[in-house]
Amino acid sequence: MQFSSTENTKPLTASFYKDLTFSDSSVVITSMLESSFGKEIRIAFKENQIMKEHKTKFPITVMTLQGCIEFTVNGEVSVLKEGDIIALEGGIMHELKATQESVVWLGLHKGDSIERVKAVLK
Repeated sequence: MQFSSTENTKPLTASFYKDLTFSDSSVVITSMLESSFGKEIRIAFKENQIMKEHKTKFPITVMTLQGCIEFTVNGEVSVLKEGDIIALEGGIMHELKATQESVVWLGLHKGDSIERVKAVLK
């Protein structure tokens, strides 16, 4: 479910674990919350699923909520276990690979879009 802070002045809430689904055919990308300053995205990976190398023009923040992700930048792999977080400036190529079933929080700049994130899967 998507909420937008531009629609009201109440606090926004969402659960990254409610209605969580995985797919054997593809990574599952879900918009969880949108505010006037950013977008919060849930990415659900089955083991060995990959978001191929890509970049965004805006900074991002990525945190592993469940499982384990290999986050590769310029050939250097950072292993993100549950609770680990990484931030990356825009314009930098990166790739994500799940080494086990995983749930990732992706924090996007307000100028970025979930459509761009989903396009990485094509």
